[in-house]
Amino acid sequence: MPQTPIPFLFMRGGTSRGPYFDRAALPADEATLSDVLIHIVGAGHRYTIDGIGGGTAVTTKVAMLSRSNAPGADIDYFFAQVAVEDRAVDYRPTCGNILSGVGPAALELGLIEATEPETRIRIRAVNTDARVETIVQTPHGSPEYEGDTVIAGVPGTAAPVALAFFDVAGSMTGKLLPTGKARENIDGIDVTCMDVAMPVVMARAEAFGLTGYESADELDANHDFYARIEPIRRLAGERMGMGDVSDSVTPKFAILAPPRANGAITARYFMPKACHPSMAVTGAQCIGACALMPGTVADGLSCVPTGSPAALSIEHASGSIDVTIDYEPGADFRVKSAGLVRTARLLARGEVYVPASVWPT
Repeated sequence: MPQTPIPFLFMRGGTSRGPYFDRAALPADEATLSDVLIHIVGAGHRYTIDGIGGGTAVTTKVAMLSRSNAPGADIDYFFAQVAVEDRAVDYRPTCGNILSGVGPAALELGLIEATEPETRIRIRAVNTDARVETIVQTPHGSPEYEGDTVIAGVPGTAAPVALAFFDVAGSMTGKLLPTGKARENIDGIDVTCMDVAMPVVMARAEAFGLTGYESADELDANHDFYARIEPIRRLAGERMGMGDVSDSVTPKFAILAPPRANGAITARYFMPKACHPSMAVTGAQCIGACALMPGTVADGLSCVPTGSPAALSIEHASGSIDVTIDYEPGADFRVKSAGLVRTARLLARGEVYVPASVWPT
């Protein structure tokens, strides 16, 4: 029986990578869609050997795009986090790094027309209903990938992709502080549970006997540490109104420490079963907001500028990421928007195949 071909683009978006699809080219029902994505990525094996995944959580991500019917949006971006060793797909979160490639991919797929010298695209993140505006360099009527912008975690330089995130507070829970507290104790550890672009549970590295400057590999080898944070993450998920998060990648977890290279704060971000090799775009927004808000676990660790909008550099395992947060300070602390600059690159285009027994279209 012949296999089923599915047209796709293979792109790097920020510090993540994966296939980008026209949503219309994939199954409509979620059960069949999940099975198709599992086979495309090769989930269920640590090397994702029978698919095009890269064997890590940052290389088993999928973007599905379509023209949007939502007011004020041009493109709908539906994200899927496919597992590595488990045959599972999580549609609850979104991904800001993969979102970096959504603008160029929409242009490459013909879902929107380019303007010169740049194209402004309004994106609706379907998973969280977040609104994002991106500016893609299109000096010749098509995406420009070469440029001078550097982002930590990616070798070389590329053209900038500007991202502006709006209404980021309460992205999944509906509240900036889903538990109603800026700081609380869960299982003996002081944490801040915050939802800005992504729900994240944050704690000080020193609370786990860590410096916060460990490499991603060092942290991934520390099995006792993961055994300690997972029960905290699950309890936090319940307190945040997210229910049983045992099988979900959200909320994420992060540990914080003082900056060492003139940044605002140092952070290590977990996905949650592995340390991110650099930093998630959504995670950077939440950590930045935590650094700015008084009374959180970041209070006393961070070195933040006064005034709004605030430009913050968050130091991570591969370098740093810059995020600008527009907020209202004081007792009625509120995050209005966040902006970052990322890069993206088209790596390949063609057809990916799944067994006809999985999807016989």
